[in-house]
Amino acid sequence: MAEAPERNLALDIVRITEAGALASARWLGRGNKEAGDGAAVDAMRVSFSTLHINGVVVIGEGEKDHAPMLFNGEHVGGGGSLSLDVAVDPVEGTNLLAYGRPNAISVVGVAPRGSMFNPGPSFYMQKLVVSHEARDVVDLDAPVQVNLKNIAQALGKSIQDLVVFVLDKPRHEKLIAEIREAGARIKLQTDGDVAGALMAADPRSGVDVMMGTGGTPEGVLAACAIKGMGGQILARLDPQSYVEKDSINEAGIDMREILTVHELVRSDDCFFAATGISSGDFLRGVRYIGKQAVTHSLVIRGKTGTLRYIESYHNMDRLSKISAVQY
Repeated sequence: MAEAPERNLALDIVRITEAGALASARWLGRGNKEAGDGAAVDAMRVSFSTLHINGVVVIGEGEKDHAPMLFNGEHVGGGGSLSLDVAVDPVEGTNLLAYGRPNAISVVGVAPRGSMFNPGPSFYMQKLVVSHEARDVVDLDAPVQVNLKNIAQALGKSIQDLVVFVLDKPRHEKLIAEIREAGARIKLQTDGDVAGALMAADPRSGVDVMMGTGGTPEGVLAACAIKGMGGQILARLDPQSYVEKDSINEAGIDMREILTVHELVRSDDCFFAATGISSGDFLRGVRYIGKQAVTHSLVIRGKTGTLRYIESYHNMDRLSKISAVQY
């Protein structure tokens, strides 16, 4: 049955990511990731209060980042009957921001209450992310070369043409060697888990697949976007310390289960927004032109699969007179 268009929350939450990007961009390259992250948190908290939603932060800044606000379990929004799970990363890639590197972004995802996977005490998970064309040919337990061969065939490429996004971490030394042995190319980045997943899920980007272990919260956040893009993420909890492993066991979470995009976000009625802070491969960073600031954002509605790129021009003089946010 045909449905009338519903409210697109992605067009509401992009105001929140724009606020986070504008506030944190002032700290680009200044070497203080805590100040940049804090500025984004403050701006986004104020912006959330303007939305008529009853939101609970499922993916936020908690124990891992020692952040004082937008923590897991916090209620956000101005109230109302619309009950939502909220995933938020005010600055995805705080080191990227602090050192002026590409692909720092401000990100929010929302979905109906109870539909987002709650990672509990899990900080890290193994991930494999691909676009729509390759979503049915990947296996998290298959050898690297087999996955790359299947992905290449699905995309109509040779393995030598593939680009694999991998976080440049010591834990990936063996993975990197296997990718190189298979003949594929690699895009190494020090940080930027969500950005890497977005690039892998978008067939228009220069990245074909993301592999390796990254943040569990970032995996859930990225799944909000991957759902709308029609791609796939396969994930399994991958604790990086005995303390993390024991905490997961105590919480009764199965570390053997392979989670797909549908387990990470169980509703199609999800929304995602990301705004560039530092210029990168798929989003431009905040630019200042005279008295204006220019932002570049990606918004996605999961139910329809609609992607929008939004370029916004913000009059900083007018904003500074009326906004509670310090830009």
